[in-house]
Order: sequence, then C-alpha cells, then structure tokens
Amino acid sequence: MSSISRRDLLAAGAAATLISSFALPAGAGDRPNIEFLYSPFADYAPFFVAKEMGFFDEFGADVTLSPKGNTAETIQMLASGNIETGGATWGAGLFNALSRGATVSIIATLARMPDTVPSPSPFMVSQAAWDDGIRTVADLKGKRVGIPGPGGFGMYSVAKALEKGGLTIDDVEAVYLPPPATAAAFANGALEAGWSIEPFAGKLEQEGLGRRLVEDHTFGTELGLIAFNQDFVTDNEDAVVRFMAGYLKAARLLDNGGWTDDGIVDIVAKYTGTEPQTLRGIPYTIRSQDGAIDMASVREQEAFFRARGALEYEGDADIDAVYRRDLLKRANDLVASKP
Repeated sequence: MSSISRRDLLAAGAAATLISSFALPAGAGDRPNIEFLYSPFADYAPFFVAKEMGFFDEFGADVTLSPKGNTAETIQMLASGNIETGGATWGAGLFNALSRGATVSIIATLARMPDTVPSPSPFMVSQAAWDDGIRTVADLKGKRVGIPGPGGFGMYSVAKALEKGGLTIDDVEAVYLPPPATAAAFANGALEAGWSIEPFAGKLEQEGLGRRLVEDHTFGTELGLIAFNQDFVTDNEDAVVRFMAGYLKAARLLDNGGWTDDGIVDIVAKYTGTEPQTLRGIPYTIRSQDGAIDMASVREQEAFFRARGALEYEGDADIDAVYRRDLLKRANDLVASKP
C-alpha cells in the first residue's frame, strides 16, 4: 500500500504534527479493524462506495461493514464496546444515552434531508387508502400510520408531516414497523399511511402500493450521524481519521453526480438488496461537504422529543462534549492532502 509522503502533506499546507500522524502503515496487520454497523438504506451509500471502490484502503483504514437491526442496537453496542462504529439517527434514545454519559463519540453527519422534492424520505399513503378517499393529511385522523419506532427520526418526520394537516401523533393510531415491512402492510390494508425512505419509497410507487402524500416537511433536517465507541477513539484517533477520510471522499463523489454511474448504483444495490433499476433516478439524502452537523436541526429534534415527554433530563444534551470536530477536521485535511 502506498503511503502519504511528507512532501505531499506540506504541499497541501498540513502542519508537521499532522504529517507524522497520517503516515500510513506498511502492512494491514498494523491497523485496527473497524467494524461499521449499517442499515440497508440508500443514505448509507457512502460507506458501501468507500468499501467497494477502495477509498478506505486508500487512506489506510481496515473496514468491515455489518448490517444491523435498529438505531438503539447501534448505540448500545457502541457504548458497550462490542462494535467500533455505526450510523444512528437522532432521537430520544440517543439524547437520553448522551445525558447518562454513554461512552460514544460523534464524528460527523451521516445524512441530511435535501431542500428539494421529490424527497428521499416521504410520508406516504397506501394506494388502497387513496382509492377509499384519503387524499389529504387531515383525512388520516384516527387512521393507522406506520412509524419505524417511538423515539427516532421516523417519528419526528411523521409528526412534521401530520402538522401539514393540523394533526399530531396523538391524532392517529401509531403502528411501529420497519420500512421494509410497509409494503406488506399497505398491501393487506394494515396501514393507511406511513413513513418511508429510499429505496423502499420508490418500490412502493413502482409496485402500485403507495403514493407520496407529503414531501416538504423535513427540508434540511439532520437525519443521522456517525458515532464511534469512545475508548476506541481515544486509542485509535488516526484510524478514525482514516476511516472518515474514506467516507468523505465517497460522500462527495455521490453528492456531486456519482449516482449517475452504473457501477456505483450496482454497489448500492448489492448492499440494499434492491434491483439497480429501482435505484436509478430516485431522490437521495445529502451531506454537508465537510461532514459537519447542523446543530440547530439537532436541537429542533431534541425539543420535539422533550415536548413529548420522552427525555429523561433537563436542558440541552451536552453534545459538544462528545462531538469530535477535531477529528473531522483532520479527516478533511487528509482528503485535501491527496493528489
């Protein structure tokens, strides 16, 4: 594996302290393995691309990608040290864990909702319900609405969509189920509406099972974050920086037209279990160019869960105590140093 030379880093304007820390080891045995927990959603695409296109290897990160069940599983496994890193959504469980002193470090944004439509995470109505006359959000009062969980981004997103029709979560019958299960629930009449995310939203449309009802409810909202076990970060800062550099390179590729490449679509199809034709042309989540988190958006979500009585603490969660902006900056510097 090639290494980053001192001359290259100096040419990029990097400090001498960064030069020594970014020198890549000659052998993979010198690098700690980083296992990343992911969900089979399109917003995890940068990790799939970084793995398959060799970006992690390019920056000297030894990475294994493992599928997961839910956000709560990720935070619990990170806090206990059973996993090095994973993606999670902002939600009551995470906020409460941070307030209790969970041993995790937050490094960067994972995904953010775009300010455009169509949305990669629409609020959808079943085709059967549409045919029965449910054409507006207000028509959903007392109806069954699918939500992926009681305390995460899915609930926040559904609540924002319901606001468009003057409703709240308490005005509907919440049914908790993961996005892949929405298709069956729409087909058998178990749900009138529900939260979705790509590629599942597109599949619902293509199969004639659902329609987009609301898409302008979460413009610019932070959807997820990248977190690490805190002890792992303390002992392996350079490995974390290298991992993040691979992620940033892949994210920028995707956010700057990469989705038009058939090879990239094939990679994402492999990890999401979706046919490539389903992925072509669907809307996608985005990220800030440097991976920074929009904290104003995070605080809005925290306020929502506090209003619902879902938080166990007073005041704001001390996110700054675990948000490692310094490592994110180093990762950006490392990407910039590559020719």
